[in-house]
Amino acid sequence: MTVNLSSRARNASPSATLAIAAVAKQMKADGIDVVDLGLGEPDFETPDHVKEAAIVAIREGFTRYTAASGIDELKKAIVTKLKRDNGLSYTPAEVIVSCGSKHSLFNIAEVLFESGDEVIVPAPYWVTYTEQIQLVDARPVIVQTREEDGFHLTRAAVEPAITPKTKAILLNSPCNPTGAMIPPEQLRAIAALAVERDLLVISDEAYESMTYSGHTHMSIASLGEEVKRRTILVNTVSKAYAMTGWRIGYAAGPADIIKAMGTIQSQVTSNPTSIAQKAAVAALLGPQNDLLTMVIEFDRRRRYLLSRLNTISGITCTNPEGAFYLFPNVSSFYGAVVNGVPIRNSAEMAAHLLQTANVVTVPGSEFGSDAHLRLSYATSMDSIRKGAERIERALGALRG
Repeated sequence: MTVNLSSRARNASPSATLAIAAVAKQMKADGIDVVDLGLGEPDFETPDHVKEAAIVAIREGFTRYTAASGIDELKKAIVTKLKRDNGLSYTPAEVIVSCGSKHSLFNIAEVLFESGDEVIVPAPYWVTYTEQIQLVDARPVIVQTREEDGFHLTRAAVEPAITPKTKAILLNSPCNPTGAMIPPEQLRAIAALAVERDLLVISDEAYESMTYSGHTHMSIASLGEEVKRRTILVNTVSKAYAMTGWRIGYAAGPADIIKAMGTIQSQVTSNPTSIAQKAAVAALLGPQNDLLTMVIEFDRRRRYLLSRLNTISGITCTNPEGAFYLFPNVSSFYGAVVNGVPIRNSAEMAAHLLQTANVVTVPGSEFGSDAHLRLSYATSMDSIRKGAERIERALGALRG
């Protein structure tokens, strides 16, 4: 039987980061000593009090369907968190709980975008943004940020990309993959631009708690009611509380948009896992000590790996202000020949490091910048040291 897949399915690309993670796991299963600097997943354990809340939920029989958009208890916890951490006032009707922030983002795309709509996406960008926009037949319009400016997004870069078809601006600060944060003065300028041009703003704030060197996160939704009423804020418990596998994300925004997202979600997944929702309540409202410990350790790793990479001849790497990634520029090595075959791009460089050094990285081409690789320091310091040494040897060999 011949099956004709939809054009949507034929044109979709699998997640590069998850595909690379699968390769790393298989290599480890085969007994290969692999250093995985690819996947953006904290190596810390979910806090004990969060685990205990899930265990209690199981013991008490909280294992049935919940409301499709999440339980009221969790929505109220999110409302509390947004007020406490971001100075934002929402009601539970303006909050939806989904199966991770990726799910929240796709719900937003389904609800807001149609064929012909344009969505401004700053580059480098998380691999999923452009794919999700295209899955709903809209068009991502890429706005490049500059390495020499620390990958900082500016109003001056965004404004020329706006057309009559532009419906929204998608922001991610701190950014995956660069770790860059939009400077406060530019965030205010972009907020003013959205109001002037009557645009929606989608603000992915998954890494808000992971900031370094005196930088602090500012939500664009906090910049006045005119901005807040056109912003859909997206967040998750995955990164801050080492809960990637629990699959809980959320969005907050105008009630009519949130309601529509709930309708879509009710026909696709129904509710997020009941037990995980109870765990998320404990994460948001419970002690935050584990989060602070994790951020301090990430900062230590960040500083070490950044210093090591910038001592390797031929590499340049900006100083990330948040998240847990480095985005080194390795393009000076392009053209080097290995076994008669030149390394021409980031995909071939990542393959070279995997094959010759057993180090997993992610090609920058997946994030909209072929000059770079993404390295995650959400792994042990021992692995980071080993990975840096192997990368230095492998690149040194290319220099001859």
